[in-house]
Amino acid sequence: MTAASPANAANANKADRADGAGETAEIAAAVETVETVFRIESARIIAGVARIVRDVGLAEELAQDALVIALERWPESGVPDNPGAWLMATAKHRAIDLVRRKETYARKLAEVGRALEDVSPPDPADLARTAEDIDDDLLRLIFTACHPVLSTQARVALTLRLLGGLTTEEIARAFLVPEPTVAQRIGRAKRTLAQADVPFEVPYGDDRTARLSSVLEVIYLVFNEGYSATTGDDLVRPALCEDALRLARVLAGLLPQEPEVHGLAALLEFQSSRIAARTGPGGEPVLLADQNRTKWNRLLIRRGVDALERAGHGPYSLQAAIAACHARAVRYEDTDWTAIAALYGRLMALAPSPVVELNRAVAVAMAEGPAAGLKLVEALAEEPALKDYHLLPSVRGELLERLGRHAEARAEFARAAALTRNARERALLLERSSG
Repeated sequence: MTAASPANAANANKADRADGAGETAEIAAAVETVETVFRIESARIIAGVARIVRDVGLAEELAQDALVIALERWPESGVPDNPGAWLMATAKHRAIDLVRRKETYARKLAEVGRALEDVSPPDPADLARTAEDIDDDLLRLIFTACHPVLSTQARVALTLRLLGGLTTEEIARAFLVPEPTVAQRIGRAKRTLAQADVPFEVPYGDDRTARLSSVLEVIYLVFNEGYSATTGDDLVRPALCEDALRLARVLAGLLPQEPEVHGLAALLEFQSSRIAARTGPGGEPVLLADQNRTKWNRLLIRRGVDALERAGHGPYSLQAAIAACHARAVRYEDTDWTAIAALYGRLMALAPSPVVELNRAVAVAMAEGPAAGLKLVEALAEEPALKDYHLLPSVRGELLERLGRHAEARAEFARAAALTRNARERALLLERSSG
C-alpha cells in the first residue's frame, strides 16, 4: 500500500475542515431560520393553539415546545417549504395530545367543535389553516391579552410578549424595568386570565366596544413609550413604535368596519413618519419647528391619509386629523394652527383631559399669539393631574420666552428639567434654562 503524502494528507484535512465548516454553517442557518420564522409566526401559532386549549399561558408553552422541536429537527432534515405551517401543525398536535390526556377526546371535541377536526389528520403539512381562521384566532388573542381584568401594565407586557413577539428581556429593556418584574407581570397576567376563566373569544355588542377601547389603549401606550420615552437615555425607541404600528395595522385588517381602529392606525402612521427627524446625530431632541421635513417618510404619510379616510370622529381619529395637519405642511410656517386648535377643541369636548387642554393651549398660542395660549396654560396650573407633568412648565416657559419674560421662562425650563425622567429632554431643558 502506498503511503499518503503529507501534501495529500493536508489536503484531506482541509477538505474535512471545509465539510465541517459547511455543515456548521448549514446548522447555523437553519437555527436562524427557525428563530426568525417563530418570531414572525409566534402570535398566530399561540392564537391557533389557544383556540384548542383555551389558555393563553398554556398555548405559549406549546408554541415554545414546537420551537424546540424545530431547533432539533430542521438542522438535520432541512427547513420545510412552509415553516410557519409546520410550526403551527406541530404545536397543534401537542395541544391535541394534551387535551386527549386530560379529558376524553369526545368531550373536548364537543366543546371546541370543528377546531379539533381541522387538525386531526396526522400529516402536519395538511394542518395549515386558512387565512380567515388564523385571523379569527389572532383577533381572539388580541382581545384576550388586553382584557380589562388585567392591569394596564400587565396588558402592555402580555401584548408585547404574545403579539409583538418580544422576549421578556426585550420588554424589560424597552420600559427600563427589571427583567424579573416583567416576568412576574406576564406570569401573573396569564394566571389571572386562567383563574377568571376569561373566554377565548371576540366579544360583541357593548362588551366589544368596551374591550376594543382597552385594545386600542394598549397599542397607543406602547407607541407613545417608543415615540417619547418617559425615562432613560434615549428620546425615541423606534422598535417599540414599529411593534405598535404593526399591531395597529393587524387590527385594522381584522376589524375593517371599526372607524376608531383606522383612526388609531392613521395616527400611528403619521407619527411614525416623523421619527427619523425627531432626533439629531447625537440623539438629541429636535423640536418640531426645527425638524428637517425632507426626512419625514412620505410613504407612511400616504398610508396615514388612506387610513384617515376610513376613520370616524372618535378621539384617535381626531388626533390623526391633527397629525395630518402637520403632515400636510411643507414648512413649519405653513402649519394650519387655527384648524389644529379647532380639532383640539373638538377632542376636548369628546374626551376631556388636562393634557388635551395643554395641547390646545399650544395650538391657540400659535394661532392667536402667546398671550392667548398662556392664559389657557395658567388655568391648568393647579390641575392635580399635571402636578408632576414636565410639559406643563415646559410649555409655560416657551410662551413666557416668546413674550419676552426671559427670567420667568428660564425658571420654568429649570422646573421642567427637574421633573422629566428622560435624560435627553432634561439636557435640552437645562440648556434652555441657562439662557
